[in-house]
Amino acid sequence: MFQPDLIIGGSRGRHDCETFDRVNPVSGAVASRAASASVDDANAAADAAQAAFAAWASLGPSDRRARLNAVADVIVSRHDGFVERMVAETGSTRGWASYNVHEGANMFREAAAMVSQIKGEVIPTNVPGNLSMAVRQAAGVCLGIAPWNAPIILGARAMAMPLACGNTVVLKTSEVCPAVHGLLGACLVEAGLDAGQVNVVHASAKDTPAVISALIEHASVRRINFTGSTRVGRIIALQAAALLKPVLLELGGKSPMVVLESADLDKAADAAIFGAFMNQGQICMSTERIVVDRTIAAAFVEKFSARALALSAKDPAKGEAQLGAMVSEAAAQRIDDLVADAATHGASIISKGARQGTVMQATIVDKVTSAMRIYAEESFGPVTTVVHADDLADAIRIANDTEYGLSASVFGEDIGQATWAAAQLQSGICHINGPTVHDEPQMPFGGTKNSGFGRFGGTAGIDAFTELRWISIQTGARHYPI
Repeated sequence: MFQPDLIIGGSRGRHDCETFDRVNPVSGAVASRAASASVDDANAAADAAQAAFAAWASLGPSDRRARLNAVADVIVSRHDGFVERMVAETGSTRGWASYNVHEGANMFREAAAMVSQIKGEVIPTNVPGNLSMAVRQAAGVCLGIAPWNAPIILGARAMAMPLACGNTVVLKTSEVCPAVHGLLGACLVEAGLDAGQVNVVHASAKDTPAVISALIEHASVRRINFTGSTRVGRIIALQAAALLKPVLLELGGKSPMVVLESADLDKAADAAIFGAFMNQGQICMSTERIVVDRTIAAAFVEKFSARALALSAKDPAKGEAQLGAMVSEAAAQRIDDLVADAATHGASIISKGARQGTVMQATIVDKVTSAMRIYAEESFGPVTTVVHADDLADAIRIANDTEYGLSASVFGEDIGQATWAAAQLQSGICHINGPTVHDEPQMPFGGTKNSGFGRFGGTAGIDAFTELRWISIQTGARHYPI
């Protein structure tokens, strides 16, 4: 059993906190027992981050780069510990956990590379003898709220670019994986970040609303980034808006993959398998709606279903498989309910068997219509839908018929037509002849509609985590009208 502590101002401990347990989603055994922060702890973490802000913000780019690269090295060195925690707390496969370790390290390496890209510009002015500049400066304390489904990648993303921009950080961990996020915070401390530059706060499901509210309301917190559900994102956005605090939100998705008549069906089926079922479909970009031209739908489904039925799902503690466990029994039951509802409305269900607890086999729901719950609701599990479209215009309509707009993809060998289709899709991200699941630290990552707003990654991330200021210097005499 892992026992993650709070990290506040460089001090690691329980701070006389209550504790909460996270159980293994397959075995039910206690995977971790974490300290649950109070509102006082949350305020102490923000105070510590503010006290450390001036020194971190004034650190030269070479020193900041070196420390962030050191974080990446420490993360990789703790590979096995991360994998064990992630499998125990989230039920993920070891392969997905290992990928998280390396991509989480890359988040810090990419952020380290950006420290010298925080640039301004000289802007021509109409005032004689005046030098006018746009300058980017660190915003202050940044609150990062990270989810459980890709915990190392998204925990790193919540901290890496804010730190690169000269901000200090408070990470509010997920109550589903406090041991994973706690180890991530410990890596930053081990890499040499000083007291208060990074703070890690755990809280139980009961205590989380009050802790997050306190952090949002704290006067020193100047930026908030959240990755998670649209429901919770809306609550955070409303509270931050009342305080006029900028928020970066990456929320839910119903990512469509449009398969055009000209598509290479083998390539499309391979991408759909990866996009729909990687990490049991528990990825914000997961392919949840495959929109196929009616003339090729049968051929596509035949290829796609053959690949899906060849996948295996099992308890990751009993050996590696393509699919592990879902995060909870409730999440798995919800998938069963969605599939059952679709079946009663005429859908064809393709699966190799019923679930065993939280272990669920890859499932395809074919011939889906808007009368079915699964057409509109984010499933967030190892199930995807196939919707048959009459023509290209109908395919675009179906792909856009959702409240979400995170990721999308288009498959077609007619690149002109595929490019045109991509331009019509209402999403922050679109890949042509590639899967909906694709993320790189340097890319502008984020969504539209109810999938959130703002962008992580690259120069877009710099924009999100800095203040743009206009500074002028009057170098000569100036005439005033009065």
